[in-house]
Amino acid sequence: MKYLICSDIHGSESACKIIVEQFQNMNCDKLIILGDILYHGPRNPLPQGHNPKGVVELLNPLASKIFACRGNCDAEVDQMVLSFPVMADFVLIVDEGVQFFCSHGHVYAPLLADGNLPSGCPLTAKQPKLSAPAVVFYGHTHVSVLEKNQQGIIICNPGSTSLPKGDTEAGFAVYENKTITLYNMEGKELKNLSL
Repeated sequence: MKYLICSDIHGSESACKIIVEQFQNMNCDKLIILGDILYHGPRNPLPQGHNPKGVVELLNPLASKIFACRGNCDAEVDQMVLSFPVMADFVLIVDEGVQFFCSHGHVYAPLLADGNLPSGCPLTAKQPKLSAPAVVFYGHTHVSVLEKNQQGIIICNPGSTSLPKGDTEAGFAVYENKTITLYNMEGKELKNLSL
């Protein structure tokens, strides 16, 4: 299976359109969305191409291929218009013996290689209980990360598709054949890491 992983669309139809195009052009099988799909939140500016209804229209036709979890900006009303589940705090996927723990990062957050939580994740965040081979995918911080932590678990934040922060580019990740690759929105490879 080939997975495209993205986060923090924040209602940007233009960013979502690029994600759907990359999903199709890269022949991905599944799309993992790590929350903050439709609403931009009170702390963020309106992203370029802000049109939550347009995001719904782009994603709903792919509903059978989407795994999604709830972000801190997602609400029950979002579930009323989206055709795939979005209200779980995490999604657990097992692919060829590799566990993917997928969350937004505001309820569950991983420990990074330095043993700390990612900057911007609450100190009260719970850590998923996993053992290698495993990958923790999270969003929330809008800062892309790809590294192995002290337990040998890969930690990946694909960054935000629409509102990148921390000197990182807007982007997404792809998982295939036990390798994760970070890309910018134009499809340029930025970094990869294998299990």
